[in-house]
Amino acid sequence: MKGMLQLVVICCTLLAVTCSGQASFPEQEKDPNFWRSWAQRTLTDALMLQQLNQNRAKNLIMFLGDGMGVPTVTAARILKGQLSGHPGEETVLEMDKFPFVALSKTYNTDAQVADSAGTATAFLCGVKANWGTVGVSANAVRSQCNTTQGNEVTSILKWAKDAGKSVGIVTTTRINHATPSAAYAHSVDREWYSDNEMPAEALQAGCKDIARQLFENIPNIDVMMGGGRKYMFPKNTPDVEYPTVEKHNGTRNDGRNLVQEWIDKTKNNKGYYVWSKTQLLSLNPANVDHLLGLFEPADLMYELERNAESDPSLTEMVDVAIKILRKNPNGFFLLVEGGRIDHGHHGGLAQLALHDAVEMDRAIGRAGLMTSIFDTMTVVTADHSHVFSFGGYTFRGNSIFGLAPEVSDVDKKPFTAIAYGNGPGYKMVDGERENISNVNFGDIYYQAQSAVPLSSETHGGEDVPVFAKGPLAHLLHGVHEQNYIPHVMAYAACIGSNKAHCAQSGSIFDDATRPVFSSVVATLAVVPISVLTAMRHL
Repeated sequence: MKGMLQLVVICCTLLAVTCSGQASFPEQEKDPNFWRSWAQRTLTDALMLQQLNQNRAKNLIMFLGDGMGVPTVTAARILKGQLSGHPGEETVLEMDKFPFVALSKTYNTDAQVADSAGTATAFLCGVKANWGTVGVSANAVRSQCNTTQGNEVTSILKWAKDAGKSVGIVTTTRINHATPSAAYAHSVDREWYSDNEMPAEALQAGCKDIARQLFENIPNIDVMMGGGRKYMFPKNTPDVEYPTVEKHNGTRNDGRNLVQEWIDKTKNNKGYYVWSKTQLLSLNPANVDHLLGLFEPADLMYELERNAESDPSLTEMVDVAIKILRKNPNGFFLLVEGGRIDHGHHGGLAQLALHDAVEMDRAIGRAGLMTSIFDTMTVVTADHSHVFSFGGYTFRGNSIFGLAPEVSDVDKKPFTAIAYGNGPGYKMVDGERENISNVNFGDIYYQAQSAVPLSSETHGGEDVPVFAKGPLAHLLHGVHEQNYIPHVMAYAACIGSNKAHCAQSGSIFDDATRPVFSSVVATLAVVPISVLTAMRHL
């Protein structure tokens, strides 16, 4: 029903634009004073940023949109607006409201166009690494177990845990997938999910699978939520949710039940294991200190496919995670991954990818409401981009999934605004490009046309955005190497190895020199932003 309603909205928007033959936009935009006033309010907000927030960051939150390049951010912005009945282009994402924006260079040490493992090592461990490896330096060689030892690098999650903070991981992928695994694991192969996926020589040499490392490397990760149940249970163990589906059975050859081991270890320390939305939302976070939530055998469902009765949304998981983590007076670090944005793009499934991006933006908004910019540094970024784009001189308010207004002047056939540089959407009929007039391009599983045929669309190599707010967020300010990000966050929170500035007299964190944010200044800084936000939705 939800998908049908969204399709109706998209079709109605496309029909309105097509029938009118002209752009559809709010009436007030015809008045030059509308744009002048908006610019002046933006200028006022920008001037307020001269009063830099140099507080120490008690809390750190990193949102990682896997595959969320600039085109994806822009398209998600338009989609978010269109789902609310607006043209879309003028919509403001939650991440758009962050006052500081930078660009991150995503290449791996051995790859111009990166993968999610090497990039995760960069933005979590502060060290660039090779393609396909997590939590190890570039001295480690993919799939060669004997290059692991001595090349391990630790993550900002561990730095935070060692400093006495609570730590958490929330993802829509497997909890032992590339991005989250770099927070706790050291593996020369990102696909060693359990011992079942590892070669015999690697096991004999003493390398550990990633699922096992989740529970053993950093004791007492406070919150862990995502998918990946099957990698935690002995081989052929039926899944609790899909007991008759063989592909969802446990995979472990060592016979260990990692979930039960975790339950036994934490049951006397307010530890709870959940695998459904009902169980998750029935918890009282005040009485939970440790939470393990595994909601699917592998990755979680796409937002457009999610069963809202049985499966938690990313926003709901983030809400529970913060309620648990913020009880620690020393603060917390939370990694949140919108991981299936990437998977949607790989399949050429733009609707699935962009709806997941919109859901991650909702989660960013929820986190913002639950924390304060005065003691919480929040960073939103991506690991890499995709060869995803949209164009075609579309009119204002054109459905982001709709057609360009004119047919190709070469083959005289229509085309959608969205296209991929490569991927499974490449189709030829009688030696010519497929005529999409004969297909339902509004279907959520429609694979957008691509220029080069591939079974799986590829990552893109361009820089990705970094949005930042909170203490010392202004240190993310230009074009940076991706591994710079966790060093900035650690510096702001006085964790990890680079913290000499935290104790010395006269430092930015010294009580005698710390800038004073009076209630008047704080109010002035907030009001224009809220007014601007309201005006942008007119």
